[in-house]
Amino acid sequence: MPTVAVDKADLFDRLGRVFTTEEFDNLCFEYGLELDEDTTEEVESAIKKGLPADRPQLKIEIPANRYDLLCIEGISRALRVFLQQGPAPQYRLVLPKGGEKDILPVTCTEDTKKIRPYFASAILRNVKFTERSYASFIDLQDKLHQNICRRRQLVAIGTHDLDTLKPPFRYDARSPKDINFVPLNKTKSYTAEELMTLYESDRQLSKFLPIIRDSPVYPIIYDANDTVLSMPPIINSDHSKITLNTTNVFIDVTATDQVKLEIVVNMVATMFSEHCAEPFTIEPVRIIYPDGSSRLTPDISGRDTVAHTSYINGYVVNLLQRMSLEAKASATDPDVINVHLPPTRPDILHECDVAYGFNNLPDIFPRTNTIAQMQAISQVSDVIRKEWALAGWIEVLPLLLCSHEENFEFLNRKDDGTTAAKIGNPKTLEFQVVRTTLLPGLLKTVRENKSHALPIKIFETGDIVLKDSSREHTAGAVWCNKAAGFEMVHGMLDRAMKMLEVPYIVNSSSKAETGYYIKESSDPAFFEGRAATIYYRPKPAKPGLGAVTDKVARVFHLEDKEIGVLGVLHPTVLTNFEIQYPCSALEFTLEPFKKQMQRIWTNEEEWR
Repeated sequence: MPTVAVDKADLFDRLGRVFTTEEFDNLCFEYGLELDEDTTEEVESAIKKGLPADRPQLKIEIPANRYDLLCIEGISRALRVFLQQGPAPQYRLVLPKGGEKDILPVTCTEDTKKIRPYFASAILRNVKFTERSYASFIDLQDKLHQNICRRRQLVAIGTHDLDTLKPPFRYDARSPKDINFVPLNKTKSYTAEELMTLYESDRQLSKFLPIIRDSPVYPIIYDANDTVLSMPPIINSDHSKITLNTTNVFIDVTATDQVKLEIVVNMVATMFSEHCAEPFTIEPVRIIYPDGSSRLTPDISGRDTVAHTSYINGYVVNLLQRMSLEAKASATDPDVINVHLPPTRPDILHECDVAYGFNNLPDIFPRTNTIAQMQAISQVSDVIRKEWALAGWIEVLPLLLCSHEENFEFLNRKDDGTTAAKIGNPKTLEFQVVRTTLLPGLLKTVRENKSHALPIKIFETGDIVLKDSSREHTAGAVWCNKAAGFEMVHGMLDRAMKMLEVPYIVNSSSKAETGYYIKESSDPAFFEGRAATIYYRPKPAKPGLGAVTDKVARVFHLEDKEIGVLGVLHPTVLTNFEIQYPCSALEFTLEPFKKQMQRIWTNEEEWR
């Protein structure tokens, strides 16, 4: 689920009181949110050390379909209503001074059907931005892009300073060579073809290029002077960029999905309409389609539905109102409550979509007892964790999911399409694949702890997932210091093997029955000549029908298994993860060292 970071003091000011961390945690739980982190202690600690620090933040985890809670405006608005500090806001469409004839028109051409056929828009008048509200405005767009917009594939948002443009506007689709404008934060004009080349190396925008790159036409928005507003879903024009001094905001939304288009334009417009001189007012825009038909957007009329008190019982009208829903008992049927859903709540589809009282469920001790034992792989893992911790290394717990770039490109490794399990509909770019190695999580941990004193020595034992096999439990460690420290990770490997009672084979061609050894190898993630593969020679199996074959295999060491790698990380890998000091890394699987688990005793055995 998305996590939204909000300014702690700003949020409490909006709520009209200061909460302790425990009080706010309880409030979030009652509403249906989760307080993930309060950074106050970290900020105070950094200030005491003389380090730069931001204002304290509250990181709140919200449901994936609550798009109205992706910014501080939405969260504070919802909590104020829940705390009964005021009614839910009433959003209104306000026509320009000249009435309907002065509504700003946007004409959509026939060619837009070839690429992004749906368009919606809205205008926010007399907005007053502060640095924090401006940052929140930009952040909301980013979170919507990563969430419901599916990384701009389904929907793309553009915001512009209306005072720099001349209406009416035109939404068109043209050949890339016929599009020419100055993109955001640039001073030179480029054609659309040149922009595709320019942004190939841009870490942020390069992800969106494939959405339209192979299309014969690109979507483009012009004003009456043929000044470009935006080339969705890639980049806005620098001419109409939003600044702190912007007072009139024009919002354009293009999409390939009509339903998501309506949700997104409603969210952006309603969330920031509170910053207008007349709060919660939105000026509509007339969208004129190629067939001559037209409509006004955004549609903030909401939806009407009913809830039956026999289904949810009690003082339900008050509870629905606390959840920012308009509710009143039916005048004709005492069993019916009429509910009006605001445009900010597309997540509500049925009577049972709003619940109350989960935190009042009693704690009950289970009536059944179970007998359990530690899994064999966990026993091996605990041996490694204990020994490495006693050696002074710190255990970390990164996430199992990571981005495709971090798992492959950042490690100079190629995705052959048969290794990584990919998420079908990832919510964010950070979580696209299930990791196939522990290295991305370890290196990100080093990156986020640059302020710690050197050396940084961390380890993890955890699962990785490969397409061609079941999950694997592996152990990994990273040493970061002014010197690479290859000998440090080599020592960690030796210590781990000693505790697992696996002897070291000095020469890989020796006749040792079992043990481990390392061989120099080449891996693009590591410095050339400073990497080695770890091999394990399992104990010989008991003689059986294939005894002769097994003996031949052991003579030529055909049973030796490649179980891991260690070495000095390549400089480009460190650059990709924004690490300034050399690092050495170690990673190997723990699967070959599992011991057979004891059989679980059951009552049936006793009865027999």
